[in-house]
Amino acid sequence: MKEKGKVTVFFYMTEQNELADSAGVPKADLTELLGRLVDDYSARKQPSLIQMKKGLISRENFLEEAAQYARLTYGVSPEQARDLTDLFEQYLFGYSRISPLIDDREVSDIRIIGHHNIRVKRQGRRMDAGIRFLSEKEYRQFVDYVATKNQVNISNLNAIQRFTDSDSHPDFILRFTVSMPLVNTYSEPYLCIRKVPRDFPEMEELIRRGMLDRELAELLICRFRDGSTLICGGNSSGKTTLLNALKETLPDDVAILVTQQADELTTKRHPDMMFLHSLPGSGESQVSYDLKSISIAGLTMDVDFFIVGEVKGEEALYLLNAAYTGQICAATLHAPSADRAVDKLVDYAMYGSRYTREELMKMMECFTTVVFMEKYRVKQVFANRGWNRETREMDYERLY
Repeated sequence: MKEKGKVTVFFYMTEQNELADSAGVPKADLTELLGRLVDDYSARKQPSLIQMKKGLISRENFLEEAAQYARLTYGVSPEQARDLTDLFEQYLFGYSRISPLIDDREVSDIRIIGHHNIRVKRQGRRMDAGIRFLSEKEYRQFVDYVATKNQVNISNLNAIQRFTDSDSHPDFILRFTVSMPLVNTYSEPYLCIRKVPRDFPEMEELIRRGMLDRELAELLICRFRDGSTLICGGNSSGKTTLLNALKETLPDDVAILVTQQADELTTKRHPDMMFLHSLPGSGESQVSYDLKSISIAGLTMDVDFFIVGEVKGEEALYLLNAAYTGQICAATLHAPSADRAVDKLVDYAMYGSRYTREELMKMMECFTTVVFMEKYRVKQVFANRGWNRETREMDYERLY
């Protein structure tokens, strides 16, 4: 790390290339030059940076200008200028050391447990990333950089933070969870990154991949349009992927509202779909909008179809009220089976509710379809036949 004024430069070296680059220039020298280049573009060259961020000049032209500036100002060779602008590009647009993992389309999740322990999920399998930070100090500096880049304040008052970066990568939305040593068992921060593809697969692609067959897809599309749907499963089971594809099948004359904690649900073409996301309070500001707050606000809007990206708390009651009063709704939540999903949603709705559990279970009759996902496959589809007053349980018919 190098500090000059208010500029902090982070550069992480691979173990194999700690001492020199391909042109024979020591990495430490490149780090020093990177600090100077960042300082220059934060001051006298700032207009060029602003033009690039506004889209007035392309990223490629901006980087070529930076390379030329480095050659003329610092007297470096064309090869050294190229290496320097590669670092500059990582500093401005990427996540430096872990950028290769973020670029890798086969990696869906990144878990940094400590500076020497980075794990990934590659095509559904967890494994070592083959990358590590050289010291705990460098890793902590990186966590600070991630927070600063995303305008998040991490302190003892905000030791656990969840936030989303929708701008840095052309192919993925990055969903971060960071927890600091104040709440960790060990002395280093934990950083988890979920990569959400921007170009999500639609139903035809899911059929091709084997998530479900065509007959089942047609059944789900029909039931999704006609009644409220609950999609459940474990982590990375395909819940959001299926919901994303199903909502794209809704007609253009249906007004849709999506509320979510992270920007995982998007649309490619629907003309009447609005999105609200939660906003956690950070720093000294206590202004925050949780899923409950934005769900309440959303229900005052004129919508035909209400979607909650993932139910985790009191927003369940407002989702249930919306469905019970006639809106068609859809949501995902974590549950180990289709029949247990209804119980889980009612558990969430009980938080601060004036309704009894039995009253809420009766209201759950409006969720006519429950889908269970596992390992990116549709495993169960239940039709909810309503509350049985004799057995005091929900009756289901298994459709798949």
